[in-house]
Amino acid sequence: MEIKIERNELLKSVSRVQSIIERKSSMPVLSTILFDASGPNVRLSATDLELGFQETIPADVIQEGSITISGRKLFEILKEGSSKTFLIKKKDNNWVYISDEIARFDLACIAADEFPAFIEPEGVATVQIDADTLSDMINKTIYAVTIEEAGFKLSGVFNQKVSYGGKSFLRMVATDGHRLSMIDKPISNVDLLDLGKGVMIPKKGMSELNRLASEGGTIEIGFKHKDCVAKKDNALLVMRLLEAKFPDYQAILPKEGAFSVFLRRSLLLEAMRKMLILSNERYRAVKITLENDVLDLVSTNPDLGEAQEQIQIKYTGERIEAGFNPKYFIDVLQAMQSENISMEFTDNSKPCVLKGDGDIGFTGLIMPMRV
Repeated sequence: MEIKIERNELLKSVSRVQSIIERKSSMPVLSTILFDASGPNVRLSATDLELGFQETIPADVIQEGSITISGRKLFEILKEGSSKTFLIKKKDNNWVYISDEIARFDLACIAADEFPAFIEPEGVATVQIDADTLSDMINKTIYAVTIEEAGFKLSGVFNQKVSYGGKSFLRMVATDGHRLSMIDKPISNVDLLDLGKGVMIPKKGMSELNRLASEGGTIEIGFKHKDCVAKKDNALLVMRLLEAKFPDYQAILPKEGAFSVFLRRSLLLEAMRKMLILSNERYRAVKITLENDVLDLVSTNPDLGEAQEQIQIKYTGERIEAGFNPKYFIDVLQAMQSENISMEFTDNSKPCVLKGDGDIGFTGLIMPMRV
């Protein structure tokens, strides 16, 4: 294989797969990118066996062939290079020569036939989703995915179709058992998606899908058997779905909040950031008290001291007092765009529900904790 290729095009593609390639794997080939040159293009592939990415980019193919190249080292070479084009040439005994006519590199590689087979599922029914809409849905749910190894059932974002008000929606839900985020968006032809009773995309897959969506435009997405397939321009992303059963999240959704208080999102976000200053692993709760048109926030750490702030609201009901993790409020509020939000309470043992007039279809739920 021998190709000449534009640096910027190649760097963009290689950058996309940096979080996919495995750096500490028992299979060294998973840390490489497969180059397959034929015709006027070169196809790049990367996988960690659960997630696969493939992109076709134009190149001057002098000699067709395949080679694997260390994904991390190639990224560093391209990043530091200054020339517009690079020459990549396969040498004997699985070595590759890379040059920008200024610097030259000879890298040891792994035989291309050792790279895992990349198979795109056939016959997948796809729908087109606006990339900004998809990115918004991911940003409003991914932070709530559990990071605990024991939480396999919660280690992804749950996707399902729901219908109400005569319309069909794509719903994404994520929870770590302490909080839940859910968003519904009307998607054209969503009924074509083969979602069954719902599927769960792992967190890493959602991150890569979000990376693809962050570039704007339109994304084709579809599901079949154990895979989710996403396409954008010349890029293809295949994600293995989690086989764990997502819990019955509907059971913890409050049917109706007993009362709501309204305030500016920025005020609550700033206050929660202040409450977080004194928190640590042992003491990480903020006590919220509602009484006499005041939302009172208090964070206490016996080792450091106490933080307090009051926000003026309209509330004349019974006194409500409950403890919450301020970090959970910060995550939700940062993902929202609304200027004004509502906080719904039932009592001090039920979750607080956050909604916003500029975040249609979104619900953020935070469970109380002992203080």
